[in-house]
Amino acid sequence: MAPSQHAAHDGYVKSGFAAKMGWGSAPALLLIDVCNAYWQKDSPLDTSANPHSAQAPDSIGRLVEAARTGRVPLIWTRVEYTEPDMSDAGLFLRKAPLLSVFQKGNTTGLADWVKGLEPRDGELVIPKRYPSAFFATDLNTRLQLKGVDTLVICGVSTSGCVRASTLDAMCLGYRPMVGAPFHCSV
Repeated sequence: MAPSQHAAHDGYVKSGFAAKMGWGSAPALLLIDVCNAYWQKDSPLDTSANPHSAQAPDSIGRLVEAARTGRVPLIWTRVEYTEPDMSDAGLFLRKAPLLSVFQKGNTTGLADWVKGLEPRDGELVIPKRYPSAFFATDLNTRLQLKGVDTLVICGVSTSGCVRASTLDAMCLGYRPMVGAPFHCSV
């Protein structure tokens, strides 16, 4: 759906919130939670029945390949809880008990990377416990050390983790670009 086709677009334009910030000179690709939990039939988080979601791994794969070809840094995030009682999930676990699929040592394979979409040696992996890739992680420091000023963001889920990471990226001074929102994210 083109921006002008979005139901709220005209309202954003009228209110002055539709300006574009443009690209910087040092992009990175931020991949949010690209794991089996979202595309595996036996998962409580499975979204593969949604046609747009089912296409997402292929779209993400094209972005990954383009970033690698262009030598753009790739940063992968994954949800990971390490405490046996999941106390490191905080109140988030109370809101979403199904997050237990991300407990370290869980043998379901749901927290594993999607086949064909795995980080390579030298690509950064950021473990996280909450929706934003920035909250309680060292992502901001890592990006600063790499001189990144623009983040292309895609992954799971648009209304949760992608949105939270996008908003925090902008608040921290990065130019966030959400990659193909109706085909890349779910």
